Amino acid sequence: MANQSIAKPCLLALEDGTVFTGQSFGAEGSTTGEFVFNTAMTGYQEILTDPSYCGQVVVMTSPLIGNYGINEEDLESSGVFAHGFVVRELARRHSNHRATKSLDTYLAEHGVIGISGLDTRALTRKLRLDGAMRGVVTTEETDPRRCVEMALAAESMQGADLVDRVAPKHATDWTDGLLSEFNRCRPVVSASNKLRVAAIDCGMKRNILRHLIDLGCEVRILPPRCTPEEILGGGYDGVFVSNGPGDPAAVHYVIDLLNHIMGKLPIFGICLGHQLLGIALGAESYKLKFGHHGGNHPVQNLLTNRVEITSQNHGFAIDTDSIKKVGATVTHVNLNDQTLEGYVHQDMPILAVQYHPEASPGPQDAAYLFDCFATMMKTGSSPSAEQMSQAQDDLKARLAHPQTSTVTA
Repeated sequence: MANQSIAKPCLLALEDGTVFTGQSFGAEGSTTGEFVFNTAMTGYQEILTDPSYCGQVVVMTSPLIGNYGINEEDLESSGVFAHGFVVRELARRHSNHRATKSLDTYLAEHGVIGISGLDTRALTRKLRLDGAMRGVVTTEETDPRRCVEMALAAESMQGADLVDRVAPKHATDWTDGLLSEFNRCRPVVSASNKLRVAAIDCGMKRNILRHLIDLGCEVRILPPRCTPEEILGGGYDGVFVSNGPGDPAAVHYVIDLLNHIMGKLPIFGICLGHQLLGIALGAESYKLKFGHHGGNHPVQNLLTNRVEITSQNHGFAIDTDSIKKVGATVTHVNLNDQTLEGYVHQDMPILAVQYHPEASPGPQDAAYLFDCFATMMKTGSSPSAEQMSQAQDDLKARLAHPQTSTVTA
């Protein structure tokens, strides 16, 4: 494998005046954003291509990044959306049978700046104690005081509508399912029995779409500025509301859209979709101190009393007390900080979770929620505790006894 390009001196500065020095990789120049840390040990490719990271610079807590390179199969979108990438050590060589290029080359191709060789443990500790904050990574500016000024001038995440920057403008169809080695071997669904899903794309990850196809759905991707008439008149069995970047309270057009369609079709929302549905119902959102970013967050399903290890990426949350006041039942809580991780509505077919059941990157514990969505589309009501428990049992059986082929249902 090819060696990395020659590194150049690079500065990282935060808005509180903290400055780190390191070496650049990827592109050169300057980038600003909100600095957040991610605790995943693998999956840097999926993290970089997750549109939810638009406006953010990602600090990886795992000390060695880049050792398996970049491949064409694990991309979660059409490009890199993270504004910058921070690692302790960049692997000098990558080695994996699927790799087509190095992380250094990939970031350079997409114009994204990386910095290595700094104490990411100290940086992570600062972000955890003081909270996520604005910052800059630059190969152009050498004056630390000027770098801090650049950090202070960066856009704030609070109040920012970033969905328009990452979302599609036109509707398209999606047909690709899960890659064969990750297929959970659900029975093939005949064309006459397929469920039609309208997927509102606020910055959606591709593995979500693959799971919906694997579930036996026909998926139509709709832009977030679509109309209620497009959804209600489209012959859909259900609506999916995706993840995405920024402050959910600023995405008024999606909140208005959801207000028009809630109660008329089953709706499943994750991450930003979870937040937008909560606000549309009348609940309140707030910014977390440093957010949840990683593939190892424990969540308890209160309906089944089981614990899931989950993949998460969000900086905002829905207030638990406020969601209870608008007719919702809390279904999932984060065991690290007791924040809200999921709810169903008591009167309308609505299911929402804050984390990522598609697991890219991350564990597969929560993939049963896609089956709950299918059940909800068939029954027209929110999934019950019994239905969730059965879906969890079915997932456990599929993972324990993978098959090499499927049969027509």
